[in-house]
Amino acid sequence: MLQRRNPQLNQHGELIHLLSTEGLSREILTHILDTAAQFVSVSDREVKKVPLLRGKSVFNLFFENSTRTRTTFEIAATRLSADVINLDIARSSASKGESLLDTIANLSAMAADIFVVRHSESGAPYLIAQHVAPHVHVVNAGDGRHAHPTQGLLDMYTIRHYKKDFTNLTVAIVGDVLHSRVARSDIHALTTLGCAEVRVVGPRTLVPSDMANMGVRVFNTLEEGIKGCDVIIMLRLQNERMNGALLPSSHEYFKSFGLTADKLALAKPDAIVMHPGPINRGVEIDSTVADGLQSVILPQVTFGIAVRMAVMGIVAGNEA
Repeated sequence: MLQRRNPQLNQHGELIHLLSTEGLSREILTHILDTAAQFVSVSDREVKKVPLLRGKSVFNLFFENSTRTRTTFEIAATRLSADVINLDIARSSASKGESLLDTIANLSAMAADIFVVRHSESGAPYLIAQHVAPHVHVVNAGDGRHAHPTQGLLDMYTIRHYKKDFTNLTVAIVGDVLHSRVARSDIHALTTLGCAEVRVVGPRTLVPSDMANMGVRVFNTLEEGIKGCDVIIMLRLQNERMNGALLPSSHEYFKSFGLTADKLALAKPDAIVMHPGPINRGVEIDSTVADGLQSVILPQVTFGIAVRMAVMGIVAGNEA
């Protein structure tokens, strides 16, 4: 029986699209992180540009709202010297009923080279990747509840920057895991990179039933879940994706699962605190922690530019 090739890779095993961290080898993930490390210093230059994507066109297609992801992708593409087109979805023909693939076909006719796509439907970037020409590349900027691979990669870069080696780390992912595409991307990347222990922490209503199958330990109390951890990744409550009352109230949630300085003391003294944003202060995290010495939330954003530069640079260099 023929094994189906990963749609993110060409026949030589090279990355041509970034759709998910799932199914990518440790070598590919490490190559992206190593490449990103070379781009971090670009931010410190007087002229913050390299010519890697000069003459290429990057189309940002965000069918969902975004601040950090959209802006850092735009900055990343600009620093790679690409021409960047931000499609205003609300004012595009998509608002008139044009199908996703017809939108892609028309933009491809405008000589698009890379599509950066955020969509509310899981699998939308995969669908696009199946229908673009061999020289066109697709980067998933978040699809439904499925994946957010560049956020996962910038999280891995941040962890590696502060902790150096994954193999001795205990990492806790805390909060609304059920609706989090970031959590899934982080879990796949952490396990592939050899993290010693990955924990998922949250109320039973917000922890998917398949977590044990993903090689993680599940905790339903914050205190037990973060005890002795090296890294704590807090997640936003995604109320817009919830159907029905999964929680009593945000106040009750904060009492049980909000990260405060007292609770953080249960982790290792040098533990770092991460968050993909946007932060809901007083819901999943206290301001004293978000702004504290152990928080690396803002460095995550900075590293995200370099990681997204690396991803676009790598995929653009490979042909289907």
